[in-house]
Amino acid sequence: MKVLSVASEVFPLIKTGGLADVVGALPLALSASGVEMKTMVPAYPKVKAALTSPVKLHEFDDLLGEKGTLLEAKCEGLDVLVLDAPAYFDRPGGPYTDAAGKDHPDNWRRFAAFSRAGAEIAAGVLGGWRPDLVHVHDWQAAMLPAYMRYAETPEIPSVITIHNIAFQGQFSPAIFSELQLPPHAFSVDGVEYYGDVGFLKAGLQTATAITTVSPSYADEILQPEFGMGLEGLIAARVSSLHGIVNGIDTDIWNPETDKHIEANFSVGDLSERSKNRRALAGRFGLDDDNGPLFCVISRLTWQKGMDVLIDVVDDIVRQGGKLAVLGAGEFAIEGALLAAASRYRGRVGMALTYDEPLSHLMQAGADAILIPSRFEPCGLTQLYGLRYGCVPVVARTGGLADTVINANHAALAMKCATGFQFSPVTPDGMRGILRKVFRLYEDKKTWTKIQKQGMKCDVSWEKSAERYATLYAGLLARDL
Repeated sequence: MKVLSVASEVFPLIKTGGLADVVGALPLALSASGVEMKTMVPAYPKVKAALTSPVKLHEFDDLLGEKGTLLEAKCEGLDVLVLDAPAYFDRPGGPYTDAAGKDHPDNWRRFAAFSRAGAEIAAGVLGGWRPDLVHVHDWQAAMLPAYMRYAETPEIPSVITIHNIAFQGQFSPAIFSELQLPPHAFSVDGVEYYGDVGFLKAGLQTATAITTVSPSYADEILQPEFGMGLEGLIAARVSSLHGIVNGIDTDIWNPETDKHIEANFSVGDLSERSKNRRALAGRFGLDDDNGPLFCVISRLTWQKGMDVLIDVVDDIVRQGGKLAVLGAGEFAIEGALLAAASRYRGRVGMALTYDEPLSHLMQAGADAILIPSRFEPCGLTQLYGLRYGCVPVVARTGGLADTVINANHAALAMKCATGFQFSPVTPDGMRGILRKVFRLYEDKKTWTKIQKQGMKCDVSWEKSAERYATLYAGLLARDL
């Protein structure tokens, strides 16, 4: 089974969040099910610099008015197809923003052209390799199924995965004339979305199947609170909707072999874990005492509940805890957390950046990871936490609710608790669960049981990859 996966980022070539981790891990996991997956990604400068001996496969003469070259390369076991279109992707800044952090004004054209190139690959432009099915991720690749729908070549099955429905790629209707689509594509059955052009909406409308990254999120996006205006369309296509929880790459995230941490350890022997705790405290200038060390590894945004975290920092410190925060995001939230770090030197530490190796040390050394998200399609940091004995304290929403077993009385009695859930996502809601966390942290025997139960969880891609392979096979059988 040949599958073309199309996404705006893929680990280890380019990463801004969990999307890259998923796109990078899925092909390797699917290979056990007989799926040959090639992953297409834009040739940002960082991506091109990481390629070794790329091979030119095809020249595109007209990607919305610009030329492009498709390169093929191998990268840590991945088969990658890289769209080298300098006019769109050879520029400073990140994948979506310029050096000043502002969205590129032509993002609509950049990712429409990217999708158009993917649609041509799906149509067989490479000659020697044509996919049986296309799997696209988020709004940046969501126009691909629409280009397939309105192309002259026969359509093949397609799957679109929603990693976060809040990011939709909605643009002015003035761009439609430049998308190289037929006039009738600007309709409620096509790319039109409340009078605008909706990239994610177009993908949800035209893809053969829709997946989300957890079962609970699949249910939540049918509701106005979480559907972000697309709940009606998704409800109309509910028979094509599948919630498949993400996994993680358990080779990269393995406390027994991880080279990014101070000391390796296993579920059978946690004694060396304390060395990581001391190293983490040192990195953030925190006191090395017996109080619980909490970490946060997140975008610092309202969605992630970081404003709620700000309101409970005083409570964490007052009860004897410490907090290490890694991430960047909204200016006001960054400022408030920096102020807390200044106010509580030795108790609160900040790193306003994204640092992959440091995130490994934080999972290996912190006692618990705080994830107070208002909505969370899946989340990966809680899975990393489970793997490393860093107990997740999570909001009861989406994939967080699906992957963490709350330490209530019954779960503790049955010795199956793996973390803590709380609701509502308010300061008082979070204070309530933190009181319980502090209390159970003092009971070292119970706390160690929670750690070890989490570390025994299967957070790999194996079962989820099997579900994707089954979905693909069903779509292909239906298409015969």
